[in-house]
Amino acid sequence: CTHAEESVREALRAPVKGFTENCLVEICLMHPLDVVKTRFQIQRGSSDPNSYKSLGDCFRTIFRNEGIFGFYKGILPPIVAETPKRAVKFFTFEQYKKLLNLTPLSPGVALSVAGLGAGLTEAVVVNPFEVVKVSLQANRDAFKEVQPSSFAQARRIIKMDGFGRKGLNKGLTSTLGRHGVFNMIYFGFYFNVKDAIPTSPDPTLEFLRKFTIGLVSGTISSCVNIPFDVAKSRIQGPQPVPGEIKYRTCFQTMALVYREEGYLALYKGLVPKIMRLGPGGAVMLLVYEYVSGWLQRNW
Repeated sequence: CTHAEESVREALRAPVKGFTENCLVEICLMHPLDVVKTRFQIQRGSSDPNSYKSLGDCFRTIFRNEGIFGFYKGILPPIVAETPKRAVKFFTFEQYKKLLNLTPLSPGVALSVAGLGAGLTEAVVVNPFEVVKVSLQANRDAFKEVQPSSFAQARRIIKMDGFGRKGLNKGLTSTLGRHGVFNMIYFGFYFNVKDAIPTSPDPTLEFLRKFTIGLVSGTISSCVNIPFDVAKSRIQGPQPVPGEIKYRTCFQTMALVYREEGYLALYKGLVPKIMRLGPGGAVMLLVYEYVSGWLQRNW
């Protein structure tokens, strides 16, 4: 190919490469928080013999019993799924936004509905990876013990329960709720507030303006959608009694957790979730704006 053609290809690859690298770095840095969040969500109150007393106790216990690699259990499914998941999220958000511009909905409502649609689409793609990830994160064995690989765990789930709602797609309704609610608020809040607050001619202040709005957007979204996240972890994680299904459906699980453990149990894992998705959500939106802006300017 000519030098000009190669230059065009390199230019096309640049923002995509940056987006992919951003995903990988974020996963590696933030995955320990995801493991801690899942551990809190699957424990069943103070009566649980494996109950963690606090966030610090959870970190110390995992490190003491499972070593540093215990914080990276189940990391392969997010690495494999994250880039296509985010591509689906942002691509479908743009498509839903274009379609909703043809409706009588106000721009602010249309952005929220587009976010909801993008989240629901994303959930269908990511749910099988979530099932494998949660089942690996729930394993408390030390790394000196034989650890199942992600592929071996996926094969085991498929062999025992198949691909359906009892197997590789269990907890789909909860995942739909988690991603749908998160993205509805995430996109709706970010773009509506960003348009309402004047831009700054100073590049640093403009970056801080967008980052702060993204941080608040990710934090609020995490607070609102966490009951769905708790239900998802209970359904996809190990059941209290082997061979007996206690947590079956999204709202049945929420009601059961509320009845047995109180309403605060529906917010288990909120602190590590916010620590991960608050700044992570801000970075993701900034990268998205950078990539989409580059594409609009050059194509």
